[in-house]
Amino acid sequence: MTVRRDFKEPARCRPDLVIGRDELFTAAQDQLARGGSVLLHGPAGIGKSTVLRALAADYGDAAHTVLRCSATESESHLPFLALADLFGLVLGEISDKLPAAQRTALESALTGRGESTLQRDGLALRLAVLSALRALAAEGPVLLVADDLQWLDSASAELLGFAARRLGDTPVQLLCAVRTEDQEYDRHLRASPPDTLAVRLNPLSRAQVSALLDHRGYTDLPRSTMREIHRTSGGNPLFALELGRALGENPTPPRPGEPLPVPTSLRALVLSRLDMLSAEARRTLLVASAGARPTLALLHAAGRENAEAETAQAAALGLLATEPEGPAVRFAHPLISAALYAEAPAQERRAAHAALSTAASDPIERARNLALATTGTDPDVAARLAEAAALARDRGAPSVAASLGLLAARHTPPDGLPAPDDRRLQASEDAITAGEVDLARDIAREVLTRATVPADRIRAWEVVIEAAGQSLGEVDAVFPQALADAGDDPRLLALVHYRLAWRKLIVEGDFAEAREEAAHTADLAARGQDRRTELMALSFQASTETLMGHPNAPATIRRALREPQDPYVACHHNGVGSARFRWLLMSDQLPEARTTITALLREVRRRGMVESEVHFQRFLAETELRSGHCGRALDLARESLRLARDSGIGLGASAMLTSLAEASGGDVDRALALAREAAEHAEEDGDQVYLSRALAALGHAQLVAGDAAGAVGSLRRVRELETGLGITDPARGRWQGDLAEALVRVGEAGEAQDVIDVTREHALRLNRESVLAVLDRAEALVRAALGDHEAAVSRLTSVQDRLAKLGYGLEEARAAFALARLRTGRPGPTSYDEAARLFRRCRALPWLRQVETAAAQAPETSVAARQSAPASDALEGLASMERQVAALVMEGATNREIAARLFISVKTVEATLTRVYRKLGIRSRVDIVRLAAGRHAK
Repeated sequence: MTVRRDFKEPARCRPDLVIGRDELFTAAQDQLARGGSVLLHGPAGIGKSTVLRALAADYGDAAHTVLRCSATESESHLPFLALADLFGLVLGEISDKLPAAQRTALESALTGRGESTLQRDGLALRLAVLSALRALAAEGPVLLVADDLQWLDSASAELLGFAARRLGDTPVQLLCAVRTEDQEYDRHLRASPPDTLAVRLNPLSRAQVSALLDHRGYTDLPRSTMREIHRTSGGNPLFALELGRALGENPTPPRPGEPLPVPTSLRALVLSRLDMLSAEARRTLLVASAGARPTLALLHAAGRENAEAETAQAAALGLLATEPEGPAVRFAHPLISAALYAEAPAQERRAAHAALSTAASDPIERARNLALATTGTDPDVAARLAEAAALARDRGAPSVAASLGLLAARHTPPDGLPAPDDRRLQASEDAITAGEVDLARDIAREVLTRATVPADRIRAWEVVIEAAGQSLGEVDAVFPQALADAGDDPRLLALVHYRLAWRKLIVEGDFAEAREEAAHTADLAARGQDRRTELMALSFQASTETLMGHPNAPATIRRALREPQDPYVACHHNGVGSARFRWLLMSDQLPEARTTITALLREVRRRGMVESEVHFQRFLAETELRSGHCGRALDLARESLRLARDSGIGLGASAMLTSLAEASGGDVDRALALAREAAEHAEEDGDQVYLSRALAALGHAQLVAGDAAGAVGSLRRVRELETGLGITDPARGRWQGDLAEALVRVGEAGEAQDVIDVTREHALRLNRESVLAVLDRAEALVRAALGDHEAAVSRLTSVQDRLAKLGYGLEEARAAFALARLRTGRPGPTSYDEAARLFRRCRALPWLRQVETAAAQAPETSVAARQSAPASDALEGLASMERQVAALVMEGATNREIAARLFISVKTVEATLTRVYRKLGIRSRVDIVRLAAGRHAK
């Protein structure tokens, strides 16, 4: 495919240039900073030129001379054109530094005065380019920036390749971009300096495409449309921007089931070979583009008798991808299918859909094609679409159900039963389940413009409120209207009051009022014989009571678990299963909590409940984190955050939990950034409940990072917030131990003891065993700070054992670490081995690094004592990390193998070995082995 020059985006502000390219941009920057060269490659429109410009702008100031060229397809036949672009402006500076023969050849090639060819002046020209670069480099570093290498004229390409391979240590770097498909960059890499880093630009994710479009001003696109842009563009930023621009200029958005409008520019870009197809082959491709999962069998069933030959013809032209082992007919790029469909007349499209409506084997696909082949209202078509939507819902595909429901509404006559708006409301509810909140809200608002029946209006108001997510303050004006529409109907009132209960909690931050509102909702729903709403209200009441530490929480959970149950409520993220999970987690029943949340996650995935999946993925990560499985928790938390960013659901909560997981098992700087992001989301939404959780995560990350004063500031604010909210159960956020520990570190032992005493009172009342153990660990630190060392050691020894029995692996390791620190420098064992072993078992990398640092700073055995000690005892005098590294050396492990087994870097291994050599008075790994041999011989 050919990208015309007028498609190239102008250079813009830095954030736009590197959206979705952070890692490769950093890798390329590092390569340039080391003095190496970079070759960017990837398909047309993937953003190579954009990244090239950003790198050149970022690194260009470091070079004394920057030479640039940008080739075009139309000029690729002109010899030496790229060479003229590169050296034309500097020829005067270097010509007198070249030997006469080289100068003459180069001037002839660049200026056109005289006739110069590679055949006649080949060696002189080659040497001239090399000499010219060396002459420029003598004045300072040279950066050569070349875009679209695939269109470089062959003469210039040959000369530059010759020079690049011979530059050696000359400070000349190449920063180039070339269009490639798959891995076709080898020949360009061979023509580059030996130290060139090849960087492939891959398609953007859906979230990155969304960020790119937002940055360019296309901010009002529904999430469902954004998903379709990503699918159609294949993650290609140029294609995505053109599609976004077309949508922004189109006053009428595409209807459900219809493809995106493809602008003429992109149609010409991808369909340049379409005219080479026969008319029949083009019709066959149109049928394939209209199908959801086209196969040769489907094309035959749709009346395309010569499908094999016609698809083979299209594949030969690059329009279809070849699938020798599979039956699928796959377009080389999704945009080809979209452009082909957009180019076809409406009548031909309907004919293709009509053929597929009988050929497709899946009832959902048959119904969709029937709808797109039909114009106007048709009750039979509408009924088939509604049935297909129900089937999609049962299959766990609510997004498909929403699309089919809207098609059903479009084909339903105004006086049909169910009415068109009934089907629209069902579609909006399906959209909510699928996480398509923008689409859901728009449908509900449209229905409200004409609905007069109170039940329909309440149903629509519910969708509007639900679509607001945590930002309930933004829909305050809805509640009075909804209450007025509900009148005195207890069933409708219950629906509104359930939403009001959430508003009390999220916006006002009043747990007591939220609990009362939930209890009132349950009574109204029972009177209105609405069991689903009654169960949701009881579940909400139970969750609120659990967080408050209210004594009625177990009884309310039992009420919510009574029959009859509702399958939807049972697995909803605000339903009874979720309430029971929270209770189990806060009551230290970790194995049962894990079993419960795993089953709930499996069910919501089966049902396609995206919002619940985001929450349950996070809950499972939290369970694993409590259990000390930090690596598993980090993987789950990152996946939850990715899903949250992709869907726009639960972003603050997922960022908060991922921050905790990063601080325990990943990157502390990342943990700090995510916690601040979570706090910003909560403050923007006016959500005081999650603000306290986000600040607790921030305080924990600051403590792990060694910023005790920062941790105290964040966690004091959490204490203030939760006191105001009425949250008394310390198992909710478990931040109190961190606050006490941070206070000890900054010299505020008295305040630390106060935090411990107040929290212990609530933990004893609620029987929170793990919280009590963590408080005892913090109190041991207080006692040590006050000089009572023996009591502190005794308390920590007991705490470690209690936490191990409860299954809190990370907290157990923290107790072992605190114990090792207290013993350092005092009579008795001072080994950090136990803490290191426990943290390694948890994969708690940030904590392992702290153990390593503490071990390295531990008092060393005196030189005299080492000299008098037998060789077999010498290893025992090493710090924990040093002994582990030495032991692995004795086993014959390489530095890289040691780093992998201990979860540390190779540089850390090398530094640790240096300390080992110094302490033992030896010089090499061989001497360590000799010491080991001496020990075994005894």
